[in-house]
Amino acid sequence: MLSLLCIYTTVRAQSDKDSADIYFHHLDLNEVIVTSPVGQLKRKQTSTPISVVTRKEIRQTASANIIDAVAKQPGVAQVTTGNGISKPVIRGLGYNRIVCVADGVRQEGQQWGDEHGIEIDGQSVGQVEILKGPASLMYGSDAMAGVVIFHPEAIEPEGRMAANISTEYQTNSGLINYSLRFGGNKKGFVWNGRYSEKFAHAYKNKYDGYVPGTQFHERAANALLGVNKDWGFSHLTLGYYHITPSMTEGERDPETGEQLYDEDQYPNGNLKTYRKALPYQQIHHYKAVLDNSFAVGDGLLKAIIGYQQNRRQEFEEHHHHHHEGDEDHDHEGHDHDGSSEEPSLDLLLHTLTYDARYTYNGFDTWKLNGGIGGMYQRSLNEGEEFLIPDYNLFDIGAYITANKELRHWTLSGGLRYDYRHLHSHALTEEGEERFTDFTRNFSALSGSLGAVWHANSHLNIRANVARGFRAPNLSELGSNGAHHGTLRYEIGNPDLKPEYSWQGDLGFDYSSRYISFELALFLNHIDNYIFAEALADNALENAPVEDTAYRLFHYTQGNALLKGFEAGFDLHPIHQLHIGSTFSMVDARQLNQPLETRYLPLTPAPRLTAEVKWEFTHNGDHHTSAPHHQGESEHHHRLDHVFDNAYVSVGIEQYFRQNHYYMAEGTETATPAYTLLNVSAGTDILLKNGRKLCELYLIADNLLNCAYQSHLSRLKYADINNVTGRRGIFNPGRNFTIKLIFPLQF
Repeated sequence: MLSLLCIYTTVRAQSDKDSADIYFHHLDLNEVIVTSPVGQLKRKQTSTPISVVTRKEIRQTASANIIDAVAKQPGVAQVTTGNGISKPVIRGLGYNRIVCVADGVRQEGQQWGDEHGIEIDGQSVGQVEILKGPASLMYGSDAMAGVVIFHPEAIEPEGRMAANISTEYQTNSGLINYSLRFGGNKKGFVWNGRYSEKFAHAYKNKYDGYVPGTQFHERAANALLGVNKDWGFSHLTLGYYHITPSMTEGERDPETGEQLYDEDQYPNGNLKTYRKALPYQQIHHYKAVLDNSFAVGDGLLKAIIGYQQNRRQEFEEHHHHHHEGDEDHDHEGHDHDGSSEEPSLDLLLHTLTYDARYTYNGFDTWKLNGGIGGMYQRSLNEGEEFLIPDYNLFDIGAYITANKELRHWTLSGGLRYDYRHLHSHALTEEGEERFTDFTRNFSALSGSLGAVWHANSHLNIRANVARGFRAPNLSELGSNGAHHGTLRYEIGNPDLKPEYSWQGDLGFDYSSRYISFELALFLNHIDNYIFAEALADNALENAPVEDTAYRLFHYTQGNALLKGFEAGFDLHPIHQLHIGSTFSMVDARQLNQPLETRYLPLTPAPRLTAEVKWEFTHNGDHHTSAPHHQGESEHHHRLDHVFDNAYVSVGIEQYFRQNHYYMAEGTETATPAYTLLNVSAGTDILLKNGRKLCELYLIADNLLNCAYQSHLSRLKYADINNVTGRRGIFNPGRNFTIKLIFPLQF
């Protein structure tokens, strides 16, 4: 049976070897160290695939948000709603089938919705670790597709303080991004603080021009205080994230095909304004996390508790009143003419997460890990419109895992038991019952068993089988309302069953001095797969009259089979030249269904990437390489002392036509193939004393200005342009980016 293949051509090795190995460290993929909940694990020892995106790689990528920055990894995609909202998809599965972890706890916002992004400041991320396949043993329900771990910035070494200033500009949407950071470590007292802000006006493409309602404003702040001692550490992290994305509804003039917008919101027809325009969202996310680690006996005890408050508000044209004392447009809830809007939709979510685990290393070849964790949630409707009912949720899970090292083998496995209690509260609106009162309890036993065969120092073969579990979320069970950002009205189904999956993975990786390649195959059978399908003729008896213009959806389920692979290679015929390519695809379908309902919605199109990269200097190589021969040009020698880590790269992204889509009632449509050409260059600029002045990156995405629609874009289904016959809004066109990062050390 096919399992999972994953290829990590962009991962860079981080190992303490001799200078010759460091010189070719690009190829030593198996030595990459990643941080997992059970401690330090080498990638070659894991039986399931892991992708690692380093901070350097994030900086070398142009993106509007952190998911955009990692979605080019093999097997990873993103659901987008405009330019500022992205959600991760792993091997065709997304939403509540992926757990996102930040600051050591699962990130809990409104991840069930298309137009709800991930409330994480990309500037504060030190590294991203992507676990592909069921990870329910460590993270419980919702980790059926995998886990995306956003590791924080590294704490400074003892005795050092450091700061940096970064800034960025993108031409397509006029995006301006800046961030300030200061951290240190003195006698075991550690701290870190960062403030970031980002503005963008409407993006553009050659078919739609500037797209009104795609501007956004984001700001974030976080702080860490703690102590590092011989006994372990204790860290307190506080975070705040705020984003105000406008929402485009894609309405067009039926005669001219031009996009319609409120001229009062865009004076003089200026679509390049940075000011928010109705309708828009406003999301506030607050977080406090206490992370503790103690050396106990021959092991490590971890205890993490976190509190999060997520508030999502929507503001529409017909909800605005003047309030005395209103401030200017830059303050929340106030537009540019001094008026104040009351939110139509106002969702308030409180989440308390807890996790305690112990890792025992007392055996020579065994590592044992056991723990207990879960969360409590309370969700409230504070507005006058409703999508989901108020609810309470409590879940708890206990697990144990084991890892065994043999001469040529690494064996791993574990078991977990989960229990979840969900209570949805009734709501009556204008004498009619909008939401019913119901209670659901879910429980399941999940597990995994895997092995890695280290055939020799170059080749590893891995296999894994896992049982996954996911309880339906409240939106799937009880929703009854309009999603203005995605032009849908959704109806839940309180009788949905939980999802259960069996997934098999099979992987191969090979590394040598000049070439490396990886292949990962997967087969995933899911019972009771939950998805939303369009209703016929927009027939819905209890839909409010004003919302009948939206496409109406309800939740259903069936048995599904997903299979596919990721593959790629990384070739270095000489040190400076890097040639890499990856291919990933997933086939996702319902079993025993006719063509109209055979393929699952939101399945990413097959994707091929290729890159040719030339590295002029690399990690100070010019300091350790052989001296220049007499008569050699001094010009290159002088440049070596000005530029370091300099590179230039040319790459393509080929997205193939997606003919496998959910056809019934126009739920989805086919998506044509398209090709994007990208070019980038970067360097560190050094001072005369060899210290780094700054990092400079120049990036050109979609250089040929291709007009395309991603199959996972929610704006693909906006109004039809009656003049051209094209439906929906297209993705951003050509974009040039410049980034500057100035480091300071004390």
